[in-house]
Amino acid sequence: MGARPDPESLRRSPRFDGRIFHNSTPSSVMPPDSARKIFREMVFGKEKRRPEAPVPIVTPSFDARGRQLEAVWFGHASTLVEIEGRRVLIDPVWSLRCSPSQTVGPKRLHPMPLALGELPVLDAVVISHDHYDHLDMATVIALAEGQSAPFLVPLGVGAHLRHWKVPPERIIELDWNEEATVAGLRLVATEARHFSGRGFTRNETLWGSWVIAGERHRVFYTGDTGYFPGFAEIGGQHGPFDLTLIQIGAYSPYWPDIHMTPEEAVRTHFDVRGGLLIPVHWATFNLALHAWREPVDRIWRHAKEQEASLAIPRPGERVDVTAPLEVDGWWQGL
Repeated sequence: MGARPDPESLRRSPRFDGRIFHNSTPSSVMPPDSARKIFREMVFGKEKRRPEAPVPIVTPSFDARGRQLEAVWFGHASTLVEIEGRRVLIDPVWSLRCSPSQTVGPKRLHPMPLALGELPVLDAVVISHDHYDHLDMATVIALAEGQSAPFLVPLGVGAHLRHWKVPPERIIELDWNEEATVAGLRLVATEARHFSGRGFTRNETLWGSWVIAGERHRVFYTGDTGYFPGFAEIGGQHGPFDLTLIQIGAYSPYWPDIHMTPEEAVRTHFDVRGGLLIPVHWATFNLALHAWREPVDRIWRHAKEQEASLAIPRPGERVDVTAPLEVDGWWQGL
């Protein structure tokens, strides 16, 4: 489960009311009868929420020094960004299930493209929030033992890492609009519209999006979020971005304000002044009621209509931002 943060350590944030954190743009609350409707759709719904054939994966290779601006998406939100010779690992989840238990809970729909121990030397590990599909205890412990990179997390999330014996000097906790310089990169915690919690408590830790900026290149990762006007402000303050990693899956009319639809993802890409868009947060875990293919089908169509530059890699497939992959529809028929 992790650990609860000391509220006194969170009081520097204007988003913290002394007990919990709040979105700047409030989120709607599900109607009281939603749980019953969701259960009915889960049991009797016709959507194909799992692929019908094995998801193709690619085993990536790594240069000794890293690339100028490339990305390797491992599945769901887990992504390795190589920027100006540095490597930043985002929301790493290598466990079989995104759950407090490895016997129950959402199970991986495809294998990881490589073992955790096969990763190259990292310069930073970035976490967007503490939900199980973004913050995985086993993965964090393994990275703490096998790597020397610091962990950059939103306020309060450091309590989980300290509980798991990550050395305190390797934990950097940031509020929205705070930043740290690591290995010559500027990493900024920026706003998102979401929530947090492991177990039965909510919003005792902060959630967020992230800016990863080198001298010449910039990357933006949304984390989990509903659409909100603040993306344009992020783009104006920190953009333009050569690459955006934007959440597209696990949306629902039952929770419209905490996960974006694919169409909202494209809008966000333009709001932040993005160059190439790689959609994330789909394909790996069944976390919503829509079909497995639906998020990527929708963003492919909408990106074409809006003339947005899009790359849709297979898990483990490397994307060179200067010469992105042609979208070949590899997921169709799965």
